[in-house]
Formats: sequence, structure tokens, C-alpha cells
Amino acid sequence: MRYITTPIYYVNDVPHLGHAYTTIIADTMARFYRLQGHETKFLTGTDEHGQKIEQAAKERNFTPQEYTDKISAEFKKLWDEFKINYDIYARTTDQKHIDFVQAMFLKMWQKGDIYKDQYEGHYCISCESFFTKSQLINETCCPDCGKNTTLLKEESYFFKLSKYQDKILQWYEEKDPILPKNKKNELINFIQNGLKDLSITRTSFDWGIKLPKEINDDKHIIYVWLDALFIYVSSLDNEREKFWPAHIHLVGKDILRFHAIYWPAFLMSVDLPLPRFIAAHGWWTKEGEKMSKSKGNVVKPKEIVDTYGIEAFRYFLLREVPFGNDGDFSESMLINRINAELSNEFGNLLNRIIGMSTKYNDGKITHTGVLEFYQNELDIAKKHFDLAIDFLENLQCNRYLEELFKALSVANLAISKYEPWNLIKENKQNEANALIGLCANILAKVSILLSPALPDSCQKVAKALNFEISKLNYEKLILKHELLNFTANPCEALFPKIEKINSETKQEVKKEEKAKIKIDDFAKLEIKVAKVIDCQNIEGSEKLLKFQLEFDNKEIRQVISGIAKYYKASDLIDKQVCVLSNLKKAKIFGHESDGMILSAKSGDKLVLISPEQLVENGSLIG
Repeated sequence: MRYITTPIYYVNDVPHLGHAYTTIIADTMARFYRLQGHETKFLTGTDEHGQKIEQAAKERNFTPQEYTDKISAEFKKLWDEFKINYDIYARTTDQKHIDFVQAMFLKMWQKGDIYKDQYEGHYCISCESFFTKSQLINETCCPDCGKNTTLLKEESYFFKLSKYQDKILQWYEEKDPILPKNKKNELINFIQNGLKDLSITRTSFDWGIKLPKEINDDKHIIYVWLDALFIYVSSLDNEREKFWPAHIHLVGKDILRFHAIYWPAFLMSVDLPLPRFIAAHGWWTKEGEKMSKSKGNVVKPKEIVDTYGIEAFRYFLLREVPFGNDGDFSESMLINRINAELSNEFGNLLNRIIGMSTKYNDGKITHTGVLEFYQNELDIAKKHFDLAIDFLENLQCNRYLEELFKALSVANLAISKYEPWNLIKENKQNEANALIGLCANILAKVSILLSPALPDSCQKVAKALNFEISKLNYEKLILKHELLNFTANPCEALFPKIEKINSETKQEVKKEEKAKIKIDDFAKLEIKVAKVIDCQNIEGSEKLLKFQLEFDNKEIRQVISGIAKYYKASDLIDKQVCVLSNLKKAKIFGHESDGMILSAKSGDKLVLISPEQLVENGSLIG
């Protein structure tokens, strides 16, 4: 059994890059476990109680419940759009969770691990944490986030955290549960300085879970972290015995202490087993700077995905930074990864295999002769596969992807080394076909192992080569090192090259044939003005250009037009053109086209139709 969780994200604001990073790692691991045949549960969700939420709702003229409903829905919608394959979407405002937290609080109380006292300390609303004066920066500021704290004195219930200090250290020593391993020393040092009992209720605000009715103290609500952490157990319902303890809790480094110190102590108190791993990743900056709204440099995951696609976004986040380290996001680095690795190594290998097999053997790909002629290449690729699995099992996602792309390089280099076109000329048909079989099997094995990270792209490879990505084929191709025969099918480019234009990045999009209409349909036409923001020649075609056009409301469409003999692509950028905009989408060369650019032909010339004066993009022509 495998149970993997993201943090339940605090709904004081909309999803950001850090949320997406954690969730994509968790999704990749869950898909990997399923591929291996493990019965797997994957939880994500939202943390919705606390003073910070109460304040955020009030500032926006919402009730706390209205506000949490709105923001939680935005998280869920984004994960659904990103095709995150979660099993449980949990919310701390769910009644079953509230009931469970109250039951756990009562159990701690009855065990003698909770007592009532007065608390005085410096409280950080942003971090939902208390600090002693010696811990503060400049006597007033939170040591974690730098914001001003508030000196509070109030009645509180306390959890005997100090009681579990030695047991937590023993857990670290015996189970080695912290990833990356260097984070464990930071935790040990913190604990050895002495754990203080933890204030676990509040009376200064109302938005939270009330104490159990058995305790008969209505003015207190339960500390948001005690509330939130129990969501990992409460959400399992009747499958609790089957899936608990969690295999991996994925967290950001800023909340590692809560998960690796408070959480195991709470679990020990209520006699529940502890998670196998708690894994903390680093933070993201943008081009070397900390992201902040005031700087205007916050990376919005949906905008990146809308521009480059979810698969490229997943690949970049997983590949760019070692797990546990801080990462730096830049669009130029993303483009480099797409062009150099996803396009050149991955997508281009599929194109070469389809092209060669179609040309030399009617699309049939056989593994006959692979062991005879190319055993060395198979052995090298196998080493990369074994390392990739080991790295992913230890959450070293960047090394996992690195090894798989080294395996792709084995296949690409074999084509360059053995030159199948020359083998055909030398009447070495068997060697040429075996070389294609080698490359197809390497690509299939890579696609199976890469599918947790790039599920859609790997399914396209599987469809193009006519095999299945499944537990059975994982066992056959990866564990037993078997080889398959394939049948090649046409496939559009997996990752078209991306260019950078006018400080904006635009992905090459898909082409379409011009649609034709009858004269009596003219009244149905919608003709709009659009600006050319990118124009590229289409490889393999002398007449087609691929346009990216901007309409009103910044809408971007891709349109294919057969005017390459009359215009240089680069000369058309920034021009306005007239577009038949309500055509049904069509395809040519496997590329989509969403409209038709209007032109007039005079003799041997073809002239684009453009407005005489500059008008707003999206203007209707009537």
C-alpha cells in the first residue's frame, strides 16, 4: 500500500508556483506507485481555519465559510485542469474532519497530554505560531517570515510536547524518516535545544473547530496546526486501517517542523503509527529574486501552462532542481529544457523511428537481431533505467529524469553511429531493422518509466508505436528486460520548438487547412482583424506558414496559411491581417489551424488583406 499526501494548502490566497511544485511531485510519485502495482491513495486539499483566514475573509467582505469555499474551489479547479490524478480532495471544514479532530483532542485530554494554563508570547498571525522574545528578530519580528508579531496573553490549553522529545529523536534514529537526509540534523538540533509544551487552543478569534463538548469550554477553538495535521488520517474514512500510516508526506521546508516534530508527537499521543517518510522541498525564486506581489514577479502556474502546456511545465519543475534545494524559475530556462531535451531528444527520436520504419519496412518494427547486433546499447540503457527507478524511489526527481534522457541519448547516438540509411545501401537490411527495433524498445521503456512525470506525452508515444503503458508492460519491459515488436503510426510532434519573440515566449502551434465556404453562406461569416505576433515556416512544406495571431482580450490563435512563396515569415510579425474567425478547426500535417487569413491573388502575386489604418485587435469587419 502507498499513501502519499501534499500539504493541505492554506486558503489565504490563490495557488502559486510552490503549490504546483509540491502537487506535481506527489502526482508523479502516485502514478509511479500505481505503475509498479501498488494500491495507492493520493490526498491533497485545503486548510481552512485560523485567524489569518478570518482576517482575509473580512478584508474581502466574505464570511469565512464563503471565502474558504471560493478559494478551495480555485485550488481544486486548477489541479483538475492540470490533470492531477488525486484520490482524495480534503477540506478541514468537512464535518467528518471536525468530528475526528474533536475525538483526537478528547483522547489526548483523557490521556493527560493536554492541560489548561495561561500563555504569554509573541504570536505571528502569518505563520500561526508563537515565539519567545529571544527567538524574535529585532525583538518584534517573526524569525520565519519576518513580519511583526503581536504580544498575546490568554488562557490556553497546552499539549505536552516536551514529553515526546526523546521518542521523536529515537524515531529519527531508528526509522530515518526525513528526506532529504540533511534536513534531519536541523530538526535534531532544534529538538535538543529543548521542546516546550505547545499552546493548542485560541480564544481571540472564532474561525476554527470548537473543543469537544465533553470538556465544556466553548470559548476555545483548536489550534489550526493540530486541526490541519489530522486531515491526513480523518480523510481515509473506512480505509484507515488499510492505508495508514502514510508512506510519504510531501511538504515545503517552511512547514517541516510542524510535520516532523508536532505531528509525530500528536500521533504518539493518540496511539497511531507514524508516517514512513516526511519529505521537504525547497522554495522557488524567479530569475534569482524572491517572488512577491509588490515586485510583480509572481509566477502564476496557469499562465505558464496555458503558454507552454502542462507536460513541459511538469518536466521543468521536476528536472530543474534537486529535491530539497531551492529552485529558480525563468522562462528562458524552461524554453531551453523544452527545445534541447523534450523536443530534440524525446520528440525527435519518435519522429526518426516512425520515419525510418515507414521508409524501410512499411512501419513494421521488429526486435529480431537487436540482441545480436546491439547488445551493448541495450546494456547501457538498462543501467540508466535501473538508476532512474532508484532515484525516483528516493524522490530525486531531477536525477530520475536525467537518467531517462541519457537512455534516449543512447538511441539517438546509435542512429548517428550506425547510420541505417547506409546500412540499407549496403544491403544490411537486418541490421538496419534491428537498429530501429533497438531505438523503438529504448523509447518504449523510457516512455513507461517517464509516464509518471509526462503521462499524456508518453501515451502519445504508446499510441504511435502501438503498445500499452501498463503494470504488465512495466514488468515485462523494465523488470524482465523483454523486447517488443511495434507498428508505427503517424504522430504529430510531441514538443514543437519554441521561439522567444519581443520579450514574450510563444509556442509553435498546430496547422490547419483553409476551409472553403459557399457564396450563400457569406452572411454567416465572422471576419476579424488580428495582429501577427509570431510567424514561422513549416518544416517540410514550401508553401505553408504558421501564424500566431492576437485577437481581442489577448486571445491567441494558431492559423496556417499557404503564403510562404509570397512573404518572408519574419516580415509579417506585428502586421495586422483579416481573418475568417468562425471556421471549424482543421488539421494539416497533424497541426491545428483555427481560422483562415484572407488574401487576394493578382496574377503571380498574392497579397494579404489588411486594414488601411491601425485598429483594435479583434475588430469586426462588416
